[in-house]
Amino acid sequence: MFILFEEAGKFQAGRILSEAESSAQVELESGKRVKVKASNVLLKFDKPQPAELIAQAQAVAQSIELELAWEFAPDEEFGFADLARDYFSEQASLAQQAGALFRLFEAPHYFRRAGKGRFRKAPAEIVQQALAAIEKKKQQQAQIEAWAAELAAGTCPAAIREQLYRILFKPDKNAPEYKAVVEASRSTHLAPLALLQKAGAIDSPYQFHWKRFLLEYFPKGTGFAALPVPDSTGELPLAQVSAWSIDDSATTEIDDALSVQGLGSGRVTVGIHIAAPGLALQPGSPLDGVARQRLSTVYMPGHKITMLPDEVVQAYTLEAGRACPAVSLYVTFDEASLAIEDTQTRLERVPIEVNLRHDQLDTAITEAWLEGADDGAADVPDFAARLREPLAFLWRLARHLKSLRELVRGKPENFSRPDYNFRLVGKDGAEPSGAEQVEIGVRRRGAPLDLIVAEAMILANSSWGQWLADLGVPAIYRSQASMAPGVKVRMGTKPAPHAGIGVKCYAWSTSPLRRYTDLVNQWQIIAAARHGRTAALAAPFKPKDAELFSIISGFDAAYSAYNGHQAAMERFWTLRYLRQQGITELEASVIKEGLVRADTLPLVLPVLGAGDLPRGARVRVRLGEIDEIALDVHGTVVERLDTGPAAVSALDDTAEEETVAGPIAIAVDVSEPAAADDNPPS
Repeated sequence: MFILFEEAGKFQAGRILSEAESSAQVELESGKRVKVKASNVLLKFDKPQPAELIAQAQAVAQSIELELAWEFAPDEEFGFADLARDYFSEQASLAQQAGALFRLFEAPHYFRRAGKGRFRKAPAEIVQQALAAIEKKKQQQAQIEAWAAELAAGTCPAAIREQLYRILFKPDKNAPEYKAVVEASRSTHLAPLALLQKAGAIDSPYQFHWKRFLLEYFPKGTGFAALPVPDSTGELPLAQVSAWSIDDSATTEIDDALSVQGLGSGRVTVGIHIAAPGLALQPGSPLDGVARQRLSTVYMPGHKITMLPDEVVQAYTLEAGRACPAVSLYVTFDEASLAIEDTQTRLERVPIEVNLRHDQLDTAITEAWLEGADDGAADVPDFAARLREPLAFLWRLARHLKSLRELVRGKPENFSRPDYNFRLVGKDGAEPSGAEQVEIGVRRRGAPLDLIVAEAMILANSSWGQWLADLGVPAIYRSQASMAPGVKVRMGTKPAPHAGIGVKCYAWSTSPLRRYTDLVNQWQIIAAARHGRTAALAAPFKPKDAELFSIISGFDAAYSAYNGHQAAMERFWTLRYLRQQGITELEASVIKEGLVRADTLPLVLPVLGAGDLPRGARVRVRLGEIDEIALDVHGTVVERLDTGPAAVSALDDTAEEETVAGPIAIAVDVSEPAAADDNPPS
């Protein structure tokens, strides 16, 4: 005796070995023995053999017209044998009964299952909807196959071009466009990106990187909702100083300015004035929500996405000719020894006399000019020349502060690497198109104006961080346990030494218009300035506040991603510069096994022939093919330029932290910038 039974949605048949009231022991065609519940048994038969019956039933099932079967089926619940008798004849054969079972089971859009071997026909409207869905699916599959064929032939369909970035980076795996790319990728044995490149889907490498970034971090666009700009100037006293800022010409978020009082008196007071949006923006306000969502301004050559709306930036940027709301740190020094005698923090309006610009003055305001020589004096504009004495004092002070930090660091800071500035010529709109001519300029790290600003900001960040710690007011700190390889900068809410900078504690507070951590710390500093010893009770964020940890986590992720995008875009424009200038060879220094850094461009690349060369060895490299999508270029060493052992000191402290952009994913190590880099680029 044989049985046909259902198990886990599959039909099987076999020979009964033994049978009880509730189950049977059955041997399948394969020889496997299974226990079958009596409720799962659908047919018992003596012949034919189980495999033969299933084959006959499958053939019968395909002959049954579903629409006709649905018409024949009763409105009430029925069994498969009942339908077989209605469809075929009263003497429906065993194969016809089993065929009806198989056909009913595989057509849930016509017949709903009501139990083992039991069914009920679906309402007419449901059947029509199901049939329409099936037809739509067939048409969609046909469209997928047609698109896949076009891609394989080297043409990109318009529908796929429109969804290009979602397909590559945030795919809906059920979307027909995505399925077409996958199908074409399999048939051509090409990776999706290579397939789409070959099909001409990517018109602009620049737009590829830009839209990819927007899709990931700004899917709703980079604009701001209309929000009122709060005013905080009415209640603030006017500072009795004349301050000036030092930034690049493209900087619009001017966060910091300096002032000097008391020269020649023996006690000199340096004012470090920080733009104060925190006086008006309140935690939890709509504008705070905007800033917390973005967490930082995003920088890239020729463009930036600001953390705050332009109206807010313009209201609080330290623009010349205005008395701007500021949080000021006044540090009084002994003029001879430069020892710190006193510090004070004030909330006030600070008159800004002039906005000095690095790119206009760095070549004129030199060490020699600041130290009294007349060399270059004719090149210094009158508005800057009037500041010669305070700038000279700040230059002397900056070198002194740097030397003190270097004692803590245990070694001097090396400014051998320059900062590179990118200028896009021919940019028409707010955003680059990618077709601009790029110029790459150099600003020497550690140049007088650069060092003056860097040391002033480090002094402010470390002084305010320690002050908040002394008052028991929590803040967001950056720390580094040591300068050993692999020891990274951490962010936390407790003060700790920063070995890389050489200070006891370090709390970013000097860029509140462009970094959310600085805005948070500014709120805490304002509370400390207003409430003194009771500031811990009045500050927006209390000790062990979970919100601070949430902010740190979000900021770390966003800042890393934004820096990664900036590095990718700088690499893109550097590669574009190589093409535009027709550069096929360059001179470089080995930084580690197989990697070199170009001497005059911000470019690190892998080269063949550098694997056995010591760190610091100088070589001439012939460049290979440039891939602006993968941000990739390789090279080959054609000549070694140095004759003796490599001078390891020729490379600065961050040489080991370089990474090279790989295909699609851009790997960038975001470590603590050197002291001169405390202010981000604009």
